[in-house]
Amino acid sequence: MNNLIISNSIRFVGLVLLQVLILNHINLLGYLNPLVYIVWIFLFPIRKKQSLFLIASFLLGLSIDFFSDSGGINAAATLFIAFIRLPVLKAILRKSDFDYFQFKLRSLSFDKIFLYIATLTIIHHFIVFSLEYFSFNDFKTVASNTIFTSIFTILLSILGILLFVKKK
Repeated sequence: MNNLIISNSIRFVGLVLLQVLILNHINLLGYLNPLVYIVWIFLFPIRKKQSLFLIASFLLGLSIDFFSDSGGINAAATLFIAFIRLPVLKAILRKSDFDYFQFKLRSLSFDKIFLYIATLTIIHHFIVFSLEYFSFNDFKTVASNTIFTSIFTILLSILGILLFVKKK
């Protein structure tokens, strides 16, 4: 139990530092910044209390907003994907594949991992860019930023999960 709390806390702090110190300063093609801090939401254990998870997810987004001076955009998007994570998992996995007590992301097939990460990442990025531009006139900009940044984030997220998370 303590090992799980410590590893999630280290992952939380590490992803926030990685995001604000390195990834926020990458401007590939002028506007692509990968937002890989959401990997913490993907890897958080399902069997923990939902209220604790939602509060921690809000604090994760708020930490990114604090360092990025983005006014709560990341907190709103992060809280939303944390809230819909379980329904998305239920939609992607069949009931026989889904067990709350033994669920590990790395134990799933690659196509299910990809679909899970891609769905939540695209939703997160769409919310972030919609709140950032906050105008129907900029819908093409929101859509293009969402698509291209999501592709970059999904690739980095899957690569990081495959390299740094133990398969069980």
